[in-house]
Amino acid sequence: MRHWRAPFDRQGYHHGNLKEALIEAAQRFIAERGLGGFTLADAAKLVGVTPAALYRHFRGRDALVAEVAFRGYTQLAERLGRALAGEGTPLERFTRMGEAYLAFAEQEPGFYAAMFSPRPAEAETCGPPWARGTKATGVKEPEGGAGQGDAFSFLVRALSETFPDGFKDVDVRFIAIEVWALSHGIATLDAAGQLPKGPGLPDKYELLRAGVLALVHGALQRKIPAV
Repeated sequence: MRHWRAPFDRQGYHHGNLKEALIEAAQRFIAERGLGGFTLADAAKLVGVTPAALYRHFRGRDALVAEVAFRGYTQLAERLGRALAGEGTPLERFTRMGEAYLAFAEQEPGFYAAMFSPRPAEAETCGPPWARGTKATGVKEPEGGAGQGDAFSFLVRALSETFPDGFKDVDVRFIAIEVWALSHGIATLDAAGQLPKGPGLPDKYELLRAGVLALVHGALQRKIPAV
């Protein structure tokens, strides 16, 4: 079980930091207790304000969770962007993106759980990661000059750079979604302690690397059947 960090500095709220404190509180509650493990009153108590003060920044609990999710997607995109902009061959950078994804899921369970929570229509978010970009959201470009985009667009770009000849009749975005689904599945199984482990079995990083390479090599050989 993850332990919370040092208590909040409540004096900071007088300087306009309440919104950020609430986001951090929600992230911590989600990491420690799960998505359903806290209320707005819990968040207010943790940061030392009345529940009514929360509504100056968020319409409700769903909006707060949605903001946590958005921050998570932003941080994930930054990590993937740095991996993509790093040194090495396209395949090496692509592999590091997978490692960065699994590390993020393990290190930031509060963000990760919020990112993949059901999203109410009225939540204050811009939609799934592939529907957002840095221009639309005002998110700063990832460090390292990786260019504009979000987590999904970085994945599409990495696949395009690693396999410049394409995937026959298969849209590279289809492959990106399959790679994302595989990565998410492994991360979720690992977080739940349900990823099989033992002598001769690969760790999650090796498993993802082997699975992605198998998926990609299969895609290089196949075609999408006509409907």
